[in-house]
Amino acid sequence: MNWWPFTRRGLISIGRVALVGIVTFPIHLVLVILTVLSLLTTVAGVGLVLTPLVQLLVRAYADRRRRLARDWAAVDIPRPYRPRPAGAFIGSPRRWMWLVRDPATWRDLLWLVGGAPIGLVAGTVPLIALLYGVQGLVLLPVLAAATTGWYGYGVTWPIDDPADFLLVPPQGALITAGALYCGPWLLWALARYDHSLLGPTRSAVLSVRVDRLTRTRTQVVDAQAAELRRIERDLHDGAQARIVALGMSLGMAEDLVKHDPDAAQALIAEAREASTKALAELRLLVRGIHPPVLAERGLAGGLRALALTLPLPVAVDGELPGRPPAPVESAAYFAAAEALANVVKHSGATAAWVSLSYLGGALYVVVGDDGGGGAAARAGSGLAGVERRLAAFDGSLRIDSPRGGPTVLTMELPCALSSPRISPSSATG
Repeated sequence: MNWWPFTRRGLISIGRVALVGIVTFPIHLVLVILTVLSLLTTVAGVGLVLTPLVQLLVRAYADRRRRLARDWAAVDIPRPYRPRPAGAFIGSPRRWMWLVRDPATWRDLLWLVGGAPIGLVAGTVPLIALLYGVQGLVLLPVLAAATTGWYGYGVTWPIDDPADFLLVPPQGALITAGALYCGPWLLWALARYDHSLLGPTRSAVLSVRVDRLTRTRTQVVDAQAAELRRIERDLHDGAQARIVALGMSLGMAEDLVKHDPDAAQALIAEAREASTKALAELRLLVRGIHPPVLAERGLAGGLRALALTLPLPVAVDGELPGRPPAPVESAAYFAAAEALANVVKHSGATAAWVSLSYLGGALYVVVGDDGGGGAAARAGSGLAGVERRLAAFDGSLRIDSPRGGPTVLTMELPCALSSPRISPSSATG
């Protein structure tokens, strides 16, 4: 049996617990003292400046602990802080009131106070147990061969019963294995403690969600108004103008059909060409609202059809166990289309891929490419538009795009799927 993966994981976890618990112990104490002093000096006016500065340090340290909990223990801790109001600069009463009224400020202080002793105990106990076990496993037998009068594990040299000495290495191995086994669990438990105070409360989560939905509702209303203006403009300048010209050509042909049949025939041919162009423009306009391929083939088929039109190879995989609601399906399609358009325009990629899945009551659309990376949802960018489109359905966009690539966009849309349709052939077969 290969013990190295178990030993390596235990050693790394014990080292991390010791780092988080022991090394950060003085940081907790210093930040607690600074927080209390900054609040007490508010009466003299110094706290208006000192409190925001101290809270910048506290929140930066808390953010670091959130990252460690995510990277080391796979415990995700969202930031619970309320958005800073406009005009809340350091030294202003508005900034001080914003910090004091935020429950997360006091939860951070409680976390600092409780985290100091909890972290110290959690970091010290497994480290001492590991050293004590290694001592019995390696050190004591060596010293027993060369030294007398050594005390350990209840055994004294010279010994009367050799059987007592034979129990020392197994006892040391058991303690060492126990310390290595408990290391990852202690690291996870410490991360869960951080989550209990550094994460948002249920009321805070609901408040943030309400604020987010309020903002996105306004954005969606504005976007829909802009989309309606675009449709109206396209109809007025495109298909409507051609249909008006078509009517005029037919009217003129009607007047000429008796006196100049050749001219009437030319006008009719021109009208036929105008009707073809108007129909093509109407189809293009309808495709921009809701592509017919979605109704015919579903989201997976629609994305496969879209991939065939792109100038680089795009692999589409994954099938859904049912159909999302039509608005959600349309939003997912256009979000993926916008993401692929960004790949073509900006990434410099040679290949891309799209993956579909449904898990835990949510539809996931993942778009990746092998380009240069550096993608971000900046104001006015295509990815910012994707975020707004998804937010209208309480969805989210996660961007993983380091410099040098690759880029992976994960789009999540909460929804319920309908039952898959059964084709007549499968039903009769």
